[in-house]
Parts: sequence; structure tokens; C-alpha cells
Amino acid sequence: MGRQWKIFRGPHRGFFIYAAVLTAVFALWITFKPGTNVIRWVQSAMEIRRQEKQMRMYREEIDRMEHRIEMLTSDRDTLEEFAREEFYFAEPGDDVYITGP
Repeated sequence: MGRQWKIFRGPHRGFFIYAAVLTAVFALWITFKPGTNVIRWVQSAMEIRRQEKQMRMYREEIDRMEHRIEMLTSDRDTLEEFAREEFYFAEPGDDVYITGP
């Protein structure tokens, strides 16, 4: 602690205090300046990360849906199973029991 504080007690004391105050004022100005300040940059970065995460989630959902569409269009048995489960379709003579939502 001694060596750093000697700067503020030496012959150039006024200059170093002036430089320290000016640096502190500049840091505060950059942090809180209206319009383009550090706080806004951080908020923007957080919003970008949130939106990128949402985009990944939607891409995964699109991939799952495309896979399901591919299965439904390529395999008749899968299509029939889907129709029975989702729309309660049945062939003539089948008994359909609906349990729950």
C-alpha cells in the first residue's frame, strides 16, 4: 500500500489526483451516458442471447415437425396410427374408447 500512495504525496501530487478524478468522471460518463452507455450494451447483449436461444428452440421444433411430416407422408401405418390417436379415427367395426384429455 505504501508505494502506490507515495504517488499521491510526491511532487506531482496535483497531476495524479487530477488524472484519477478525470478517469473516474470519464468512467461514470461512459457507464451512464444517455443513449449508448454500458448498461444498454449489456441489456442488448442479454436480449441477443435470449433471442438466439429462442431461435435454437424453434429450429429444433421445426426439425422435429419435419421429421414427423416425413414419417407421416412415407409410411401408411404411421399415418393411420397418427389419425387414430389425434383425431380418434377408427375403421368400421372398431371400438373407440377415449380416456382423459
